[in-house]
Amino acid sequence: METLKFKTTIKCSGCVAAVKPVLNDAVGADNWRVDIVSPEKILTIAPAEEVDASAVVKAIEAAGYKAERL
Repeated sequence: METLKFKTTIKCSGCVAAVKPVLNDAVGADNWRVDIVSPEKILTIAPAEEVDASAVVKAIEAAGYKAERL
């Protein structure tokens, strides 16, 4: 499957904890990570099956954050 990358507003471990349930539901546990050290706070998704990028953006927005596909 294609690896997806997003620029996000997920800034800290607390933010990661807030999006964890929605991302686990959207793409599966252990299929994503957020680089909170990077200036662009890159979310990388390596899904086991096909994932709709717009659904990921909507899930992150529902948790109160922003995401833009790179």
